[in-house]
Amino acid sequence: MDFDRIEQIGLRPFELLLDREKISGRIGELGRRITSDYNNQTPVLIGVLKGCIVFLADLMRHIQLPMELEFVSAASYRKGSTPTEEIVIGGGVPIPLEGRHVLLVEGVVDSGRTVTTIIDKVQKMKPASVEIVTLIDKPTCHRTEVSVKYKGFSLGNDFVIGFGLDNTQKYRNLPFVGRLIEP
Repeated sequence: MDFDRIEQIGLRPFELLLDREKISGRIGELGRRITSDYNNQTPVLIGVLKGCIVFLADLMRHIQLPMELEFVSAASYRKGSTPTEEIVIGGGVPIPLEGRHVLLVEGVVDSGRTVTTIIDKVQKMKPASVEIVTLIDKPTCHRTEVSVKYKGFSLGNDFVIGFGLDNTQKYRNLPFVGRLIEP
């Protein structure tokens, strides 16, 4: 995206936190680590929509293993940058997970409530293991105990946009991660 056009197309100002090259390099590292950790396995990647989509698409291309792919939808930010108490989970995993290795792929782990809610549901299907993969982890924001095995970057508590992450459904297409600057 042309940085000079940001204001012309009505996007709010932002501070660049992670550029495309840094993100790409880290995703490659994560893919190689997952490939090594799950050698001779066929993991199931479960993407948490919508924020995971750009990260997951890039990550999959770096995992050199057979894999299966499913999606669930989850929403805790429905009105901007303030989370609601209720987490809405949509869809389900139609394939059997018993005895399978599951990687739950998130764009960002913020409070941890969404991933723990999904993990609780997945655990009922008796997988061999469940691990979290995220582009952005915000450990200072965790409101529940959550263990992120594969994390791209740890950031503070700023609300971030880009690379699949949104603010009121905007900014997902930005090829970087940034922090909105409040007016």
